Amino acid sequence: MKGIDKFITVNHLKLHYLEFGVRTSPVVVCIHGLTRSAHDFDPLAPYLAAKYRVIALDVRGRGDSQWGPPDQYNAPIYASDLESMLDQLGIDRVSLIGTSMGGRISILYGGTHPERIERLVLNDIGPALSPAASNQINRWVASAPGEFASLGDAIAHYREVQFGPGTDEALAEMLKWLVKPAAGGGLTWKMDPAIRQPPPGLPTVARAGFWAEYQKITAPILILRGSETSVLSPEIAQRMCQVTPNAKLVEVAGVGHAPSLVEPEALQALREFFDC
Repeated sequence: MKGIDKFITVNHLKLHYLEFGVRTSPVVVCIHGLTRSAHDFDPLAPYLAAKYRVIALDVRGRGDSQWGPPDQYNAPIYASDLESMLDQLGIDRVSLIGTSMGGRISILYGGTHPERIERLVLNDIGPALSPAASNQINRWVASAPGEFASLGDAIAHYREVQFGPGTDEALAEMLKWLVKPAAGGGLTWKMDPAIRQPPPGLPTVARAGFWAEYQKITAPILILRGSETSVLSPEIAQRMCQVTPNAKLVEVAGVGHAPSLVEPEALQALREFFDC
């Protein structure tokens, strides 16, 4: 199943999203990680689209969305973009699936508007990151080459940092949406280069986190954690289940950061969660 490319202007930027399923069905919005794209959800969308209207967003500065001011790449701005998009589309209640950064956006939005959340999936992310995890993410992003001679070189880079889907075929499918031809030949990232700079203040934000917002969410929460992840610690995952009675944790064996959402354990948990 191929998503329909659509665009919407929110907060003075033209954002791209993919839409699957029937327009009149309940809505699931999927939000990707820091350097990824809406196409991360291409494998999952067909499983949900029979029962849901699935919208996968390219967050500002990524994929086919317009680049924004460099100082406006942060979770509160992203949550504002999400709110504006939902308002314009006339969506009053929504289920959210957020991977990594997308999960933090979802927590912030959901804690601000708990009455609008039907269900929430947090994929390998919590309300807070340890300083070690946030520093590691900064290194992953900032150390990535600006250009690659070929898609094969990009695959090799992702393998080196152990980031992304397990097979080369799946990794190539993911990466082809993240790159574009470079001016001098080869490939370069689609995303705004400003995103590759370590976000100022991230360690502080990571320590404080969004626990207050998380605890305001009353909808059912499904937490997916890769067993080999270095981003969502076991301690934070357990605390997420302790501070709210509506959260359930499922671990995806043999997977790091982050599950693709179509691993057998992840897909089964999602289909049960969404009753589809």
